[in-house]
Amino acid sequence: MQSAGIATPKKICSVAATFAMMLMSAHACAQSSVQLYGIVDAWAGYLRIPGQSGAAELGGGGLSTSFWGFRGQEDLGGGYKAMFVVEGFFRPQNGQYGSFNGDPMFSRNAYVGIASPYGALTLGRQSSLLYLQSAQFNPFYASFTFSPTINQLYSALGTYPGYRTDQGIPGGTSWSNAIQYATPDFSGLNAHVMYAFGNQAGDDGAKKFSAQATYTRGPLAIGATYQYLNFSSTPGDLGNLLRGFQSQTALQLGASYNLNFVKLYGEYTYTGNKLLVSSFHVNMLEGGLAVPVGVGSILAAYAWSSDNSNLDQTRQTATLSYDYPFSKRTDVYVGYMYDHVSRLSSGTTWGAGIRTRF
Repeated sequence: MQSAGIATPKKICSVAATFAMMLMSAHACAQSSVQLYGIVDAWAGYLRIPGQSGAAELGGGGLSTSFWGFRGQEDLGGGYKAMFVVEGFFRPQNGQYGSFNGDPMFSRNAYVGIASPYGALTLGRQSSLLYLQSAQFNPFYASFTFSPTINQLYSALGTYPGYRTDQGIPGGTSWSNAIQYATPDFSGLNAHVMYAFGNQAGDDGAKKFSAQATYTRGPLAIGATYQYLNFSSTPGDLGNLLRGFQSQTALQLGASYNLNFVKLYGEYTYTGNKLLVSSFHVNMLEGGLAVPVGVGSILAAYAWSSDNSNLDQTRQTATLSYDYPFSKRTDVYVGYMYDHVSRLSSGTTWGAGIRTRF
């Protein structure tokens, strides 16, 4: 009979094999990983766009546009990592992919890159830097339903048929054929530059350039973005809304400050638009706050914009909402938005929704 305290050759081999398998597994996990994630958000209520008739609606993306994605990385050694991200918007109200008809399947992001101690280089379809900053410095983040900032910048120019306005940012929230460089963190300072190619010889109609920097120190965050969009004389994505639209330059400054009992947000956006026969500019100001109430938060924001074009428009958008988390992953919310454009009947959006993350 063998003593329980004495290790036999068979036990030693078994322990060694188990330890070796654990080492191999840990080594594999350290070298590479893949993660599936996303958001599902749906709301029900009433929607009336300025100048149009309203209707009861069950829609997707009340506070967040629904998307799914997977990302991964591989440790290459020496502080270098290969990485990829593939993400697509979808509409939970009808199961269709994309945030609108005609949106590609992987419309949010689809890129590959290398991260190093000297920064990260990525290539493929990527979220625009101006869009990301616009979302960062307003309390409703990237909500196309309730955010005054996102509605005025990205749900305006050329988006709604019959929506007569020349304010907004064309070119979409993500850029195809894009290359981006992101710096390492320098004591709270980060910077990005991105360029999107036209991908056709002699065609300047899709060239885009952007540079962005953010500085974060304690409760304070400040961001600045410059964006240039170049179009042909008759760009297809704007249809007949602005004939001869040649280019747009945008500059945005944003800031937020967390006082714990309230978080304050602010943005200023200037867009200069060049047409074949004329030019005009738009100024937009946005202010917002998030106030913790119990475990939930009251969110409020107001945006005002004005242009000096032939339309000579002023737009005012205000939203009030309450967001209540059931858990770290799931929350419910209610919201109301008022939207008025000069010489158009006012728009109204109100409703309640559920958002969950995975």
